[in-house]
Amino acid sequence: MILIEPDATKSFKASALRKRELSRFLNAAQKAAKLRGRVDVLLTDDAGIKRLNRDFRKKNKATDVLSFPAFAPPGLKSPMAGDLAISLDTASRQAESFGHTLEVELQILMLHGLLHLTGLDHETDKGEMAAYEAALRVELGLPTGLIQRSGTR
Repeated sequence: MILIEPDATKSFKASALRKRELSRFLNAAQKAAKLRGRVDVLLTDDAGIKRLNRDFRKKNKATDVLSFPAFAPPGLKSPMAGDLAISLDTASRQAESFGHTLEVELQILMLHGLLHLTGLDHETDKGEMAAYEAALRVELGLPTGLIQRSGTR
């Protein structure tokens, strides 16, 4: 499910964010990444994501995407894979910087976040997440992804 915070759209045309198209992409990306379970996506603003980043990661700054894996008690399977939070403010700036639409940037960020929900972590692995993200970007028809753009993500 895609949830858009009302305050997050104050600087965007709400109609520019096509929830149905984003949901279709989310489902396709989940299938490609072999991630089972429900994923909810919160589209927020820089203030909202900064608050989440501070509260959950102890980093008092805005970021583009955060991933929150779902955890089930031992022996039980959760119907949830996890949640993603994406800053529309940051996504908009990045889209402009890389010369594509906000929708494409949101797809890039959702894919990146989904890979974190699978347990991959580019900060600690030896390039596995970067390679997998690159392969899925090609499969899903996306331009350069987060890890490739920064070289360090």
